[in-house]
Amino acid sequence: MTTQSHHDHVEKQFGSQACAYLTSAVHASGRDLQQLRTRLAEHAGSQLLDLGCGAGHASFTAAGVVAQVTAYDLSAQMLEVVAKAAREKGLNNIDTQQGYAEALPFADASFEVVISRYSAHHWHDVGQALREVKRVLKPGGTLIIMDVMSPGHPVRNIWLQTVEALRDTSHVQNYSSGEWLTMIAEAGLICRTLTTDRLVLEFASWVARMRTPQPLCEAIRLYQQSASHEVQHYFELQDDGSFTSDIIMVEAQKAQ
Repeated sequence: MTTQSHHDHVEKQFGSQACAYLTSAVHASGRDLQQLRTRLAEHAGSQLLDLGCGAGHASFTAAGVVAQVTAYDLSAQMLEVVAKAAREKGLNNIDTQQGYAEALPFADASFEVVISRYSAHHWHDVGQALREVKRVLKPGGTLIIMDVMSPGHPVRNIWLQTVEALRDTSHVQNYSSGEWLTMIAEAGLICRTLTTDRLVLEFASWVARMRTPQPLCEAIRLYQQSASHEVQHYFELQDDGSFTSDIIMVEAQKAQ
């Protein structure tokens, strides 16, 4: 799949799901949003870019702390949902802009902070996106990435990538902690902290958010049922298909 066709596919996949992501409990809450608010407290006067903002939950969290937020996403419909919700919440310091993660339409050194939450696994070229992040960050600026994380172990990784791709055909890849550290270093950024957590994914709402076709839902359930005991134990597979994934928060910095 070419870069352009992948971008078109992502936009098609998520445009029609914008409202579902706005009301999603997984996206609207979580310890990672609380941690993000805490981490942003030292950036109160900053210009912040939310890269792949989705329905805007990280943007809304950031807007309560920093001076200005640019919510940036490939999906125009997602951005419409963000703009409407921001108005309803009285958040007047959020603007929106559409585009790709790999080609940011911003001048060099435009932002003190760049954040991204549950978006990077859809990017066609994470390395290029991180190089763009470095370009638009001011010297000493901060990047905070939050995403579902590959467990790294080959068998567990294949299982996770398979169920993710069956559920959402625009999925590219979840990355392990080691892969994130490597990609961040190769982009010329300096990793400062890396923390992990666990996230429970309730099956019915997980597939409903993407309107996963019934045959693919059934394929996921069959694949889950055929999983090894090790995989079932690691992902805490439940009888209803719900499971638990690893998530990562990594903070990096552009050199002064």
